[in-house]
Amino acid sequence: MRYLILSDIHSNIEALEAVLAAAEMESPDKYILLGDIVGYGASPNAVTETVRSLKPLAGIRGNHDKVVTEVDEGENFRGYAREAALWTRERLSIANRDFLQRLVQGPESIDQEILISHGSPHDEDFYILTEMDATAVLVSSQYQLTFFGHTHIPFVGCLLDGSRLEAQYAAKTEDFKLLKDRRYLINPGSVGQPRDENPHASFAILDTDANVLTVHRIPYNIQKAQRKIREAGLDPFLADRLAEGR
Repeated sequence: MRYLILSDIHSNIEALEAVLAAAEMESPDKYILLGDIVGYGASPNAVTETVRSLKPLAGIRGNHDKVVTEVDEGENFRGYAREAALWTRERLSIANRDFLQRLVQGPESIDQEILISHGSPHDEDFYILTEMDATAVLVSSQYQLTFFGHTHIPFVGCLLDGSRLEAQYAAKTEDFKLLKDRRYLINPGSVGQPRDENPHASFAILDTDANVLTVHRIPYNIQKAQRKIREAGLDPFLADRLAEGR
């Protein structure tokens, strides 16, 4: 089975289309969404419609999805983030809003060996930012593979000797061999707003037959995405950051 794993698309249709075109060469069997389909970017309807057309095997909500669908008011968001979420609320079609509302709260189990969450499996809004955070998740996990998003940074952490973490980051396209007797915590990175100082869109392919995870980094039309954000009247920082990968 080959899973295409997408996270943090953030209403960036240019990045999503580039990712899907690249992923088509990998012939994925199933699609998994780790949340934050919308927010920040200027193409929420195009992105949500595209995601809906994939008929994903599993999809969980992100914190921006919650604010856009009024599950949360985003009072802890920074000004530009909340402004973009409220802007998105006003523009989403009914069908797209319904789809986002149906996204479940993580964590969710897939095939008994895979767990998916947006933030931590213990708290969907918690950012797993440190190796200590990652170790704590793996030590308590009963799953071989735990996927998360939220930080926008592609990451593969492996638990060694029951408590020691081996951490790797994917600034470029890279294969990771997964050993059956180890537990892994994996972030596929962000499709629409990478934050590891590499502006290339990030996604992952999991091949369960070969036991290989590939994190892909690909270029997309950043200038077009930036232009749409500025033309929408959203905070210019949201456009500027795309070229800087932060």
